[in-house]
Amino acid sequence: MKAKMSKYWICQIGGWSTYTIVYTFFYLTLRTKEQPFFFEVLFLDAIIGIAITHLMRYFIQRMGFLKLRIDSQIIYIFLTTIAFSFLFAFTSIFVEDQLNFTSEQLKQYSTINKTMRASFGSFLFLLIWNLIYFTYHYVIKSRQEQLDKIRLQSLVKELELKTIKSHINPHFIFNALNSIRALVDENPERARRAITELSNILRSSMQAEKLETAPLRRELDIVKDYLALEYIRFEDRLQVEFDIDEDTLDQPVPPMMLQTLVENAIKHGISKHILGGLIKISSDFVQDNHQLSVQNTGHLNGNFNPDGFGLYSTQNRLMLLYGEKAHFEIKNNNENMVEATVTMPATLI
Repeated sequence: MKAKMSKYWICQIGGWSTYTIVYTFFYLTLRTKEQPFFFEVLFLDAIIGIAITHLMRYFIQRMGFLKLRIDSQIIYIFLTTIAFSFLFAFTSIFVEDQLNFTSEQLKQYSTINKTMRASFGSFLFLLIWNLIYFTYHYVIKSRQEQLDKIRLQSLVKELELKTIKSHINPHFIFNALNSIRALVDENPERARRAITELSNILRSSMQAEKLETAPLRRELDIVKDYLALEYIRFEDRLQVEFDIDEDTLDQPVPPMMLQTLVENAIKHGISKHILGGLIKISSDFVQDNHQLSVQNTGHLNGNFNPDGFGLYSTQNRLMLLYGEKAHFEIKNNNENMVEATVTMPATLI
């Protein structure tokens, strides 16, 4: 299979070929006298131009200029162009002198003088090259950010729909309403609270698609309502502990993510044990990160599916929101506990 030439090299070769064609055209149509070594110097400059601009591209990528803000990029465009225009001019003058392509008129000038004169012309070409290069990557980056935003919105909507389905499916409704009905006579106040809790969960599920992030405080309220409903079903089989650093309550987190992890702990942990078990939710700062963890009684085994919707959506949303700065892990904490941990960049509030 033949390897395809990259867009970069197509543009490089095409651009410098155009440079030689344009200069040749003007030389043949507008010249008043012949210039010695014109074509030799022209093709030599094109070859050196390809080499210098390729080196400049490597320098730009190595220094990470493309990741900077647009105002910083503009500054570095000019600084980089100035530096490499001198390098371009000096290299061209040096090679031309070594190959005896220098005209008699220019031989009277020193290398430094010739370099300074040539650098003005090379600055213009390199500035055009850099403007095209940075503009191309700016457009690509903007399109990628828009695509990531669309993917995030799509994923959040899919999560919201999945969450609604998980809560309004007949099994869930049957259990929740049966629990509430049993409380109506013996504990009417608790029955009213249970209806409110169920209403809060459904309302939060429908609002999730409108948000990219939500304060941890809000997400904890949803989880508490969910666990309160589940406690009616599991009673003393369900034990819950919270270890929340109050300073993390205003930290932004993906909406319904904590709810998803707690549901996963109930479904694959507590409900599988006759005696039930413990769910512990923790939130704290670790170095410069915000770390959320959900521990539950249980043990990961061969039937565990890391690509299930809940865990897959958690990993995907973290990647889209924070890139490589966020991390998700689920593991056996010991023989009887499973821990799901989400690490995200902390936000200054």
